[in-house]
Parts: sequence; C-alpha cells; structure tokens
Amino acid sequence: MLVSGCQKPVPPPPPPPPVTVEFVQPKVARVTPFEEFGGRAVSSTTIELKARVSGTLQKVHFQDGAEVAAGQLLFEIDDRTYVAEHAVAEAVVRQREAETKRLKTNLDRTRRLRADDASTELELERLTYETDAALAAHGAAIATRDRTKLNVEFSKVYAPIAGQIGRRLVDEGNLIQAESTALAVIVALDPIYVYFDYDERSVLAMRRLVEEGKLPSAPDRTQPVSLALAGEDRYDLTGMIDWVDNQIDLGTGTLRARVSVNNERKLLTPGMFVRLRVPLGPEKSSLLIPEQALGADQGQQFVYVITPTDEIEYRRVEVGWQEAGQRVITSGLSESDRVVVTGLQRIKAKAKVISKPWKPGTTTEAPATPASSVPSASPTKPTEPATPTKP
Repeated sequence: MLVSGCQKPVPPPPPPPPVTVEFVQPKVARVTPFEEFGGRAVSSTTIELKARVSGTLQKVHFQDGAEVAAGQLLFEIDDRTYVAEHAVAEAVVRQREAETKRLKTNLDRTRRLRADDASTELELERLTYETDAALAAHGAAIATRDRTKLNVEFSKVYAPIAGQIGRRLVDEGNLIQAESTALAVIVALDPIYVYFDYDERSVLAMRRLVEEGKLPSAPDRTQPVSLALAGEDRYDLTGMIDWVDNQIDLGTGTLRARVSVNNERKLLTPGMFVRLRVPLGPEKSSLLIPEQALGADQGQQFVYVITPTDEIEYRRVEVGWQEAGQRVITSGLSESDRVVVTGLQRIKAKAKVISKPWKPGTTTEAPATPASSVPSASPTKPTEPATPTKP
C-alpha cells in the first residue's frame, strides 16, 4: 500500500486534432413550391366492343395486345343471312317503285279525262288514295332496305378509335348475341389521364393564395405538373391539370383532380402508379443546401453550422421539397451561414474544426482517427518504498 500510494498519476491523453470539414453556404434561388402526390394512370378513352348483330364469329383480324388504327377491321361475323335479307329488301323496293309509277301514270290520265268530263270524281279520288298509299309503301321498303344494308355492314366490326386493343374475348366459331357479347376492349394511350387527390391542407393553401392575388385559380391550371414513373427519380414527364372535382370526398377528405399527359412514347399504361409534383404557389426566393448536409435527430432535421470562431453549432431547421438534388430550407438558416457538408459523423456541438469550402464531386474528407492511434501515456517507473517514520 505504501508503494502504490507513492506512484505518480497517469497524465490525461492529449486532445485529438481538429477535424477537417467542408462547408457550403446556402444558395439563394427562385423555385416553385410544390407538393408530391401519388396517382394512377387512366385511359382517356376506353371502348368495349360489342357486335350490333347476332351470328357466328367468322374471322378475327388482329393480334392480341396490338396497336390498332381508327377504322381498322377487327372482327368479321357470318353475314350470309343479312346479305340475303338485303337482297329481298332491294327487290321489294323495286316492286314498290314500279307500282308507284303505274299508279302515278293512271292518276295523270284520270285527271286529263276528268278535265274533259270523261271520268268520274270518284275514280279520281280512288286513284289519288292508291297512289299515296303506294308512295308510303315505297318509303317503308326503302327504310327496310337501308336497315338490312346496315345489318350487312354491322357484320364487320371496325376500331372506332386508335389505341391498343386487349385480347379477344370470343374465339372464332362462337355464336355472338347482338349488343350483348363483349368482343374486346380498346384503350386510347395518347393522351392519357392521371388522377390524384389533393388533401384539404393543400386546397386551403392554394385558395388563400388566390385570395391574395398570387394565384389565378386553385389549382393553377397554367402551371405544368411534373411526373415520374415508379422506381425512377427523374420527373421528365409533364402534363396539365384539366379537371378538378366540385366537392371534397367525405370518406377520404380529399379533392380529386386529373392531369392530361402527352404519352407519345407510350411510357404510361392505364393502371400504372405515377408520382406527381403539383405546383402549390408562385415562384419565390428560397435557400437551398445539399441533401447530404442534413441530419435527423428524433424526427427533427438539423444541420451543423460553423461559427466565426470555427466551432460547431447544432441548429434545427425546417425543410421543404427537393429541388435538383438540393433541399429547400424554409427556416433556421441564413444566406451567410456556413453549413457543414462532410465529416458530420465525426463532429459534435462546440467542437473545434478546420473548415474549407466544399467542392462537389470531390472526396477530400479525411478518415476518422481510430481509437488505437491515440498515443497512450508513458509508462511510469516503479518508485522506491517510502522510509517509514519513527513513532
């Protein structure tokens, strides 16, 4: 005990050298505030093909899932019965036409005879009525002929619009019922609609901007809407809002809207999930910092700011949307602040640092100093035991 009590205390390890970090000052840019929504693509026109006449399906003139043009022949129904009916109707028309000509000739002759008192008034009236009846029968025969001609035309089903057709729902040889049997479905792909739902908060925010005169309408239909496909970060598709519902859904508390999108490249398919960036206000000046400068602490976003004395300051910020790889900061920073971009894992509040401007695309950050590289204290020499004092 006397020996150990006389040893010198171990000196504390030297403080670690200041960490080198890179900083960036917030960039001021004019950006348009937006909100991200999820939506579903829907065809602008969807047509379910049905036959107008009954009969046996004789021929299918398309490949399942193919692109079809407007007016293209798709299905052919056995038309022999309708062709025969049309031939009968044509014969009846000619018969009624001949009967009408005969009665008109007799009527004209009777009128001349009546003028010379060579015929009676009763005969003239009889021929007049018969001629009118013949004219009516001739008109009915023409209508019947036209109807049978339509039936012959309806035995061939054409594409009413250009688009993509699905699979055939009836195979060749099956009996088709008029206006009942579905044959196929055609969807138009260009343009295509994307439906999404505004939340009440966004709707109210836009209406306040309309009251302040900062927006022409809520939503602003003159602002393009950016779209991105599932699994992609690029918002390289654009569309315009062309319809907004007139009431909020009581079940979801949202307002449905529709975006019309040019789909010439056929990237969008009905039913596909799409992410939308919908403008919620006019363009305004905002501060932007790189995304990697942000940290998260219990759900709160924060950054490290370098003070004029090169010390680290922990500062909470409120963030907005992402803009071209940068994050919009709505509060908590000023344009003159120096925000740490690299070395966030190796610093803490009130720590001294060596700072230098950040250059995007470079990785000059030094690796963290491992604990084993910290020099340890020099070993102490054993000391001689103290001389006991005399009582």
